Amino acid sequence: MLVSWNWLNDYVALKMKPAELVDRLMMAGLNHESTEQLGSDFAIDLEVTSNRPDCLGHIGIAREAAVLFDLRLSYSDANLNLRGKSELPERIADDIRNYTSIDVACPELCPRYTARVIRGVKVGTAPSQMAVRLASVGQPVINNIVDITNYVLMECGQPLHAFDFQKLSGRRIIVRRAKSGEQFQAIDHKTYTLDSEMCVIADAEKAVAIGGVMGGADTEVSRSTTDVLIEAAQFAPLSIRSTARKLKLHSPSSYRFERGTDPEMVDWASRRACELILKHAGGELIEGVIDVGNPRPRRPEITLRLAQLERIIGIDIPPETVRKIMLALGCLEQSFDAAEIVTIPPSWRRDLEREIDLVEEVARIHGYDKIPEDASVPMAASHRPDSDRVIYKVRQVLTAAGHNEAMTASVVSQRLSDAFSPWTDAPPLVANSPMLEGADRLRRSLVPSLLEARRINESLSNPVIELFETARIYLPKAGLLPREQMTLAAISGRGFLHMKGVVEGLLDALHIHASLNLGDFQHELLEPGGACELKLGGERLGFLGETSAAALKASGLRAATTILEIDLGAIASSATLVPTYQPQSPYPTIARDLNLIVAETVRWADLAATVRTAAGDALQQIEYLDTYRDPQKDGLSTKRVHFSFTLRAADRTLTGPEADAIRETIVAACQRQHGAKLLT
Repeated sequence: MLVSWNWLNDYVALKMKPAELVDRLMMAGLNHESTEQLGSDFAIDLEVTSNRPDCLGHIGIAREAAVLFDLRLSYSDANLNLRGKSELPERIADDIRNYTSIDVACPELCPRYTARVIRGVKVGTAPSQMAVRLASVGQPVINNIVDITNYVLMECGQPLHAFDFQKLSGRRIIVRRAKSGEQFQAIDHKTYTLDSEMCVIADAEKAVAIGGVMGGADTEVSRSTTDVLIEAAQFAPLSIRSTARKLKLHSPSSYRFERGTDPEMVDWASRRACELILKHAGGELIEGVIDVGNPRPRRPEITLRLAQLERIIGIDIPPETVRKIMLALGCLEQSFDAAEIVTIPPSWRRDLEREIDLVEEVARIHGYDKIPEDASVPMAASHRPDSDRVIYKVRQVLTAAGHNEAMTASVVSQRLSDAFSPWTDAPPLVANSPMLEGADRLRRSLVPSLLEARRINESLSNPVIELFETARIYLPKAGLLPREQMTLAAISGRGFLHMKGVVEGLLDALHIHASLNLGDFQHELLEPGGACELKLGGERLGFLGETSAAALKASGLRAATTILEIDLGAIASSATLVPTYQPQSPYPTIARDLNLIVAETVRWADLAATVRTAAGDALQQIEYLDTYRDPQKDGLSTKRVHFSFTLRAADRTLTGPEADAIRETIVAACQRQHGAKLLT
């Protein structure tokens, strides 16, 4: 936000030097970027944060200066009702409704629209002082009518637009949604394709402006213009932000409407523009104003407990000082005593909503530099919720396993959304304002985004691409808000068993003792027979599998990839987050190997479960080693499963005969449960 020093002095008598002003403004939250001397003026560049749209005009900055330096703020009342003013001609004693009409068909996009009409203006060059001031803040000089609307914009932060009234078909204004595919030529003489989520200002035949963004070439003010219609309106910030991004069309008006404008400044800006047009371009003002919109609601009261100031800031500020600051900020006092002050924030401070907002205002106006470094502020360490502790442990385990954490967007393209959605068959929710070009679906899985990240890394010849992400996915529910499931997804080039080991390591790190089971799962993204559904204690935990050759080709991937996706909510509900002591056995272990011939249909998970049950408490670990097939020796549809297990007793040293007995018990159980034969 460029600010002219001389322009500021029109509203507040600044007796200090520019450097002192910018230093105080910076201490109060308006960062100073630079100051450039322009003749007898100074152009001051201030960074205005998005929560302070009231400072996007000279009056707003002057108001801040007046509060900080205890000065008087004054600006034109823009009173068009005073007759006999030497600089203003008489108005036409006629009703504006006889000249034009306003129809707002989309109040959700344009909650308020006002219009005034001036006849007989003379379009020419702007007054020299106005042109110099506009140039000092980076505004191009066009003609006196357009320059006045820009001048008022930079003065108060309320955008305006002037239409050539004679070029409005039907002499009427219709505020409506754009038609899908509607073409519009803006004043930059570029043609834009609109959609139904955008707001346009139209006449009886066509769109003449993109609401809150830019006017149209057909009705722009030119040298031949004699009658003008002055628009001052409010637009929904989200709609303006979405429109400007979609069209890649940003303007000083859209910049302000995106952040929200002061509802009480709409009519003032309209009157101010008319006042300046009548003074510098002549003409006659039609009596009255058309103001279409809902009544402005009264802002709620906020109670500031004075004891909170010392508790939060660390210093005691006298009640009268607090009261003076509140009144200087424009707050309307409702009640005041030694314990609290009740106020209604001014219309231009839409960021003041809670008590803590008023505490911050008192601190910054009183001066952060007046708060000693050793000010005592009582603090208590916050307790991390269990969900955060689980995610922290998840990140530790995945990082230790050699994975790098990724962060992908919550919205994806239709192609990525359809690539993998194991949690739901419901169609994805569509975002009204896409964050990224071509991405407008809320993700139902993290896997497609990670695979896309792997593809990009492969194209850059990165040798190791092991990724994971913890984030929310959005599972639609009919007629309700989506279920936001906290999810872990990971991809790896190290195979199925590596990823299964990661899951087991994660369960072990979280001290989850429920059994992990693997069930059948089929999906076109995954290799048939190379994928499974993970279940924890009988409940669905997630999915694990190797991508199929067809999926690799469709995704543009070069190397085989294993994917994992699990529901972190299912893990969090079973995790033991308080460490407990478990004594280690001082006695040695005994290891044994088994090589069993089983039917092809026997799953390793079922075989391992049988081994655990048969071995009992003496079993410390079981490890899968290999699978081998020899149809000639063992018969068709059979396989050899080679695995080892480790035994240990908690109270004594196991003997060889005891270990052999347990081994025989395991073999007998496998023969009984799975028809296994021991390979000798």
